[in-house]
Amino acid sequence: MPKIKTSRVNYPDGWELMEPTLHDLDAKMRQAENDPHDGKRKCEALWPIFRIAHEKSRYVFDLYYKRQEISRELHEFCLEQGYADANLIAKWKKPGYERLCCLRCIQTRDHNFGSTCMCRVPKHLREENKVIECVHCGCTGCASGD
Repeated sequence: MPKIKTSRVNYPDGWELMEPTLHDLDAKMRQAENDPHDGKRKCEALWPIFRIAHEKSRYVFDLYYKRQEISRELHEFCLEQGYADANLIAKWKKPGYERLCCLRCIQTRDHNFGSTCMCRVPKHLREENKVIECVHCGCTGCASGD
């Protein structure tokens, strides 16, 4: 006899700890998606969404890897349910990518000359008094050496 799928999700232990924060970030995400983008460039309309997605992933990453306050089971649950970006967290664990803002900034196919985004250039190698904003996510600098 086949298994019956239910719509109920079994939350792991410790979910009560992070649930309010994740729901607040979900509410911010919904608000950012519905905000009018009159007068903004097309790419600028997506920047708040990228920032909130980064914040959610960083929250789960910090709870598991930095503070060790949640279990492995809860961490994997958050990744499976889409509360955090598993690929972005995998990059944060590698040296040189600890402060990466989004995955689009390191994909060479999206940039001229097969390089990475300008926000990945360390501040000491940039021109002075020049503000750089990433076209993809609005990041002003996510190089690990900054």
